[in-house]
Amino acid sequence: MAQSQTPEQAKPVARADRAATKKMLARYNNTSALLWSIIFFNTIFMSLLMGQPKLFASTHRIVIIIQTGALYEVYNSIVGNVRSPVITTAMQVASRLVVVWGIFALLPNSPANFHWAYITLCLAWSVTEVVRYFYYAQSIVTNGNPPKYLTLLRYNLFFVLYPMGVGSELAIIFMSLGEAASQVGVWYQYGLIFVMLTYIPGFPVLFGHMLKQRKKVMKSLKADAKKQK
Repeated sequence: MAQSQTPEQAKPVARADRAATKKMLARYNNTSALLWSIIFFNTIFMSLLMGQPKLFASTHRIVIIIQTGALYEVYNSIVGNVRSPVITTAMQVASRLVVVWGIFALLPNSPANFHWAYITLCLAWSVTEVVRYFYYAQSIVTNGNPPKYLTLLRYNLFFVLYPMGVGSELAIIFMSLGEAASQVGVWYQYGLIFVMLTYIPGFPVLFGHMLKQRKKVMKSLKADAKKQK
C-alpha cells in the first residue's frame, strides 16, 4: 500500500505543478500573440495589395484555428489555472466560435466573408488579442507586474476595439442569414438570428466587466505612481 504524502512533502510537488502550469500558460499566450500578429499584418497588407476575396481565402483558416484554440482559456478558467471568470470567458469565446465555425467554415461563400466587415473584424480581433496575450504573458513572467504601456493598452483600447469587433460580428452574421437559409436551412437562419439577439444582454455584461477591471487597474496604477513620488 502506497504511503500518503505529508503536507511538507506535498508542498514542493504543488509548487512544481504551479511552475509547470505558469510556463505552459506563458508559452500559450506568447504563441497566440504571435499568431494574431500574423493575422494583423496579413490583413493590413493583403487588404491594400489584393483586397477581397483573396484576403478571406488567405486568412480565414488560421483565424478559425487560433480562435478555436481559445477553448483552452475556458478550460483554464474552469479548473482555476487563471482568475478569469468562467461565464464571461465562455461568452466571448462562444460568440466568436459562432462566427468562425458557423460562418467562415460552414458558409464559406457567404457575401459577408468578402465584405469590409471581415477586414474590420480581423483588425479588431487581432489588435485586441496581440495586446491581451502579450499582457498575460508578461504578467506571468513578471509575477503580476507587466510593463505599464501594456497595461494602458489592455485597459483602454477596448473602448474602440470591442464595439468595433462586436459590430463586425453582427454585420457578418446578419449578411449571412440568406446564405444560411439556402445552404443549410431556415432553422439555421433562425438560430443565427437568436445568436444575434443574445448580443443585446451579452454586450453590456462583457463591456461592463471590462469597465470594472479597468477601474480597478487604473486605481492601482495611480496608487503605484503616488508611492514612487
